[in-house]
Amino acid sequence: MDDARQGSSPFARVGRRSYGYNTRQVDRFLVRARNFYNDGESGDGPITSAQVRAIVFEPAKGGYEPQDVDAALDRLEDAFAQRERDQLIEAKGEDAWLMQIGRASAVLRGRLHRAPGERFRRPTKKKALSYNTEDVDALCDQLLRYFENDLPLSVDVVRRAVFREAVGAAGYEENQVDAFLDRVVELMASID
Repeated sequence: MDDARQGSSPFARVGRRSYGYNTRQVDRFLVRARNFYNDGESGDGPITSAQVRAIVFEPAKGGYEPQDVDAALDRLEDAFAQRERDQLIEAKGEDAWLMQIGRASAVLRGRLHRAPGERFRRPTKKKALSYNTEDVDALCDQLLRYFENDLPLSVDVVRRAVFREAVGAAGYEENQVDAFLDRVVELMASID
């Protein structure tokens, strides 16, 4: 029996005709992540919280329910981020961790302080899909209050953010917003 089957997953599956996440890919990754977390070895090198956040699984009929897997990956990312924080503090001290957090926070806050409607690039192609600026700016305002006024905000709010669709320059460029939110999640996961 291979490792992926031994670590059988408790995830619900979508219907036989619906698409979910490829079960073998999910199982293999989770076994690898569990091995690395527990033993420091994964067979394919170290795993970081950023890699957990970026993992993508192929769609497969009858696969795992994506929401269930995504929720588990969020918890896994948080666990890896906390471990990375603890290892940095142990190796270099709390001041080094605070400096790292401060630098990342300053970069993010710089963008958040831009005027609403000007926080991100606009797509250059007229018919390119983009994110509704009001939706993105509303989340940015929440993030600014989180970073500067200690407003309680769950990292899951950022992870699950959904923005209405816009077209072309009527919205923000999706890739730039997504990259920014990835950095926000990375920072929030290491703080909380």
